[in-house]
Amino acid sequence: MIYHIRHQTIVHYDAPVQLARFNLRLRPAPWPGQWTSDYHLAVDPAPASIESRPGAWPVNVARIEIDSPLQEIRIDSSFRAGVQGGPPIEPQEDDPTIGAVAEAALAARDMGPAGPAHYLYASPRVPLAAEIGAWAGDLLAPGRPIVGGALELAQRIKSAFAYVSGATDAATPVAEAFAARHGVCQDFAHVMVAALRWFGLPAAYVSGYLRTDPPPGMARLVGADAMHAWVMLWCGPTRGWIGFDPTNGVITGDGHLFVAMGRDYADVAPMDGLFVGGSGQNVQVMVDVMPEEEGV
Repeated sequence: MIYHIRHQTIVHYDAPVQLARFNLRLRPAPWPGQWTSDYHLAVDPAPASIESRPGAWPVNVARIEIDSPLQEIRIDSSFRAGVQGGPPIEPQEDDPTIGAVAEAALAARDMGPAGPAHYLYASPRVPLAAEIGAWAGDLLAPGRPIVGGALELAQRIKSAFAYVSGATDAATPVAEAFAARHGVCQDFAHVMVAALRWFGLPAAYVSGYLRTDPPPGMARLVGADAMHAWVMLWCGPTRGWIGFDPTNGVITGDGHLFVAMGRDYADVAPMDGLFVGGSGQNVQVMVDVMPEEEGV
């Protein structure tokens, strides 16, 4: 499946800003089964400098510096992407057990950005939480096959948590979202990561895009899509990394477009930084994920 993706961000400040420094993580990092091309980043007003570099994890970072006064900034990121087709990933009878994967992760020597050891332990936004581990314990027993257990965990999160836009934000602690049993995709991914890591499994947070389809008989709305979050779980050296989407209770497929992977949201936030001046800000985000056969 081939897509055209456009991600527009408008930041409006209540009062003029004297200077601003931003980190953008919008250009997809390389990932097996996906290719990207024709990436373009436009910033208005034009920044004094843009420095692009790979991050410590599978993530691309563009650092933007604006040294002249401004009250609004517009960021437009676009690219073309293809996701490899094929049969959907499903649990197999011979999948390694959860206990075997936990042991293999401790023995792994891959220290590259996607090495499983990086994703075994607590991170700033995902501390280890006993209450989350206890809640998921029956699904993640050591003798259970890993893919089936993780899929059931994703399905449990989908059924037990209510999707409530605006109920949480990027700073909401995972324990708070877990206790409230509501939130958005970011919260559900953090809960799943916390549960998996409690049992010694390498679990990563992924940001990307999800193709959304309109209701039957309705036209597709340009700009109605949004960034999405899901979980990558290392399922042993043979199965490798497999994506699980707890918001929808599924294993990821060709409608999921990978952008970046890290230990938690802070590692892959689409935009962060600082500004000097101003008295508040309003951020508007518009995303369009368009299959190529529908036109550009």
